Amino acid sequence: MQNLKDKVAYITGGSKGIGLGVAKSLLKTGMKVAISGRNWDSLERAETVLDAPNRILLIKSDVSNPKDEQKAVHEVLNKWGQVDLVLANAGLGVFAPIDELSIKDWDAMINTNLSGAFYTLKASVEALKISKGYYITLASLAGTNFFASGTGYNASKFGLVGFTQAAMLDLRKYDIKVSTIMPGSVATHFNNNEPSEKDNWKIQPEDIGDLVVGLLQMNPRTLPSKIEVRPSRPDKK
Repeated sequence: MQNLKDKVAYITGGSKGIGLGVAKSLLKTGMKVAISGRNWDSLERAETVLDAPNRILLIKSDVSNPKDEQKAVHEVLNKWGQVDLVLANAGLGVFAPIDELSIKDWDAMINTNLSGAFYTLKASVEALKISKGYYITLASLAGTNFFASGTGYNASKFGLVGFTQAAMLDLRKYDIKVSTIMPGSVATHFNNNEPSEKDNWKIQPEDIGDLVVGLLQMNPRTLPSKIEVRPSRPDKK
């Protein structure tokens, strides 16, 4: 997939943060990009930021609903006839000690961060077989490193890493590449953060975008299946 012009990407959770950063990078290569999210207003704001008429498709979808994801992939195929890259990026985190974490918040994280990635792949896998495409999940260093008050988030991301690696073994016989990206601190709105100069030391969303472009353009004989990425220097406190 070294020539990316007119290739088609579908990004879940694409209206802000890492998803939006990846969309920007892909559009620079000439790709067409569909972004989904649960909030239509956020999607429209993202469209204005991306400013790529005729190469953007907005889709309202909740990844925790498998029917939504089936509909979303059908919209992409109806619009452009193919899907070459799927980035399962949608995610959320609620952090509390296990004795205080609610069942509702646990279910929300598992259903979005883990089951959502499965629903997205299940909806798109046949199209990816045709395009010999790429499926990427956006995990986290929290997928291998546990921490206090992280039970639900850790469980979802540990699961996502295992799910993605097993899917990689299942799908490479179809020439579908599968990778998981595991970032550390990223300058996004995650966990109620408001990005500002204080976040300059962190990974920026466009850095993950550049990483995704690099994966797509790598020689097809090579597959970096699990990529840890972290700030080169920690915050100076």
